[in-house]
Amino acid sequence: MTYDLRRAVRLLPITASVLLSACVSQSKYDELQAQYHQLQQQNSALTAEVAADKTQICRLQGAIKYTVNSDLLFTSGGWEMNDRGKQIITNMAAKLAPTQQNKILVSGYTDNKPVGPALERRGVTSNQDLSQKRADNVMAFLISQGVKPDLISAKGFGDADPVASNDTTQGRAQNRRVELSVPGSAC
Repeated sequence: MTYDLRRAVRLLPITASVLLSACVSQSKYDELQAQYHQLQQQNSALTAEVAADKTQICRLQGAIKYTVNSDLLFTSGGWEMNDRGKQIITNMAAKLAPTQQNKILVSGYTDNKPVGPALERRGVTSNQDLSQKRADNVMAFLISQGVKPDLISAKGFGDADPVASNDTTQGRAQNRRVELSVPGSAC
């Protein structure tokens, strides 16, 4: 887990206490208290997923980026989500949708291996096309799970931004990913 995320986790109770101690009505206090408990539960669930090394969470200048390896979401060389992928995205949507106020960007990435003939027969002629279809598929599924359609968009980047070397099987696997980015909110 990154240092900033650990620090944010430790500061959450202090921040919540300060926010909750201000002069507010009982109903507003109860609402804030419920949000605080919900965020604590979400934090615990995300921490468990990160500890299991299935996903990765980064905080970038007030934004949050949730990265899922595409091999967990899609069948090899495809863009239709598998059952495991639907479960992962359903869990994420359950955490995002109830309190969603910020825009979400779904970004799709691939490794640098050219698409094969099977994909070409289905109209996918490049990694750019494949990454866009994957991002669109995840976005549509998030919307079906309650994420606000006016606050989400999808963009495919193909093999443009590798996070590891494409020279190894492990590196290519890391590069095949979907990222959900949520910008920070202003107070």
